[in-house]
Amino acid sequence: MKLTPLIRKSLLSLCVLSHLGCSANSLTAASTAKPQMRSNTLASAEIRPVAPVVNVASPEIAATMPEFLSELRNQPAVIGGIASVALNSRSATSPKVLYEQRRVLVLREGQQWWAFVGIALSTKAGTHRLVDQDTGETYNFTVQAKNYPAQRITVKNQRHVNPNPEDLQRIQQETQQIQAALATPWRATEVSPLPLEKPVAGGFSSPFGLQRFFNGQPRKPHSGLDISAPQGAEIHAPTDGIVVNTGDYFFNGNTVFLDHGQSVVTMFCHLDQILVKEGQRVSKGQVIGLVGKTGRATGPHLHWSVSLNKSLVDPKLVLRE
Repeated sequence: MKLTPLIRKSLLSLCVLSHLGCSANSLTAASTAKPQMRSNTLASAEIRPVAPVVNVASPEIAATMPEFLSELRNQPAVIGGIASVALNSRSATSPKVLYEQRRVLVLREGQQWWAFVGIALSTKAGTHRLVDQDTGETYNFTVQAKNYPAQRITVKNQRHVNPNPEDLQRIQQETQQIQAALATPWRATEVSPLPLEKPVAGGFSSPFGLQRFFNGQPRKPHSGLDISAPQGAEIHAPTDGIVVNTGDYFFNGNTVFLDHGQSVVTMFCHLDQILVKEGQRVSKGQVIGLVGKTGRATGPHLHWSVSLNKSLVDPKLVLRE
């Protein structure tokens, strides 16, 4: 299929959330990360509205920072990472701190409040700013560049590289659903939503942030972490949460989104079966689905994404194994 300039521009601008090509795909690649196989069979769309989440927690709740997260304060803020910023507020309740108009995760350590900010892969290096919505005080922090490895992939099925117009229409519609799920409203929590437990047993097959080239054409970087696991392996909730969306997506296959509160949302893709429903509350360790190869993947695996303030970050930063 010959692409017009308009379709080509649309394809290149497709949201990173569709992760054009998970590492388990039908292709060959020269990369530091070994790719797997991807399916030629595309599942039909089954998109439902994102389930509304009601903030049933009291606004007076102040979650305490776990010791695990103190390590993040010693790491530089990089693209695809997390920035930690000390706040001057001595409020007894959680300060309302915004980054790019989105409320961020705020935790307390003794009398000190800390903001934890997700930094998207599309973020530019340089000085960025937080704003305390109640006091108007601003906090500057620096984001450093980070170079992620490249992955050059040869795909036999050209539709996997250049979807046809009908595919593009579906992808764009689904991207809106994914964006809405990741933009679930901020919700107070009694405990910190981080760290997270590993959702399925298995090795890491494709790391976060890989710069991808399909048949020589640049595509969005890998926006999650791939975990190798056998077909039918149980996938567990990495911490307590609420199911805000489930669906069968063009690229991602059967997918579940969990809201863990304070802008922390996780995404689980390519499931064989979804075992939860939208609006359902789940507990840490509860089975939410089974590993599969739905969507554009033939090799069973889990693509797992973690979002803070609607910014996809490296899951390993908040993973407690």
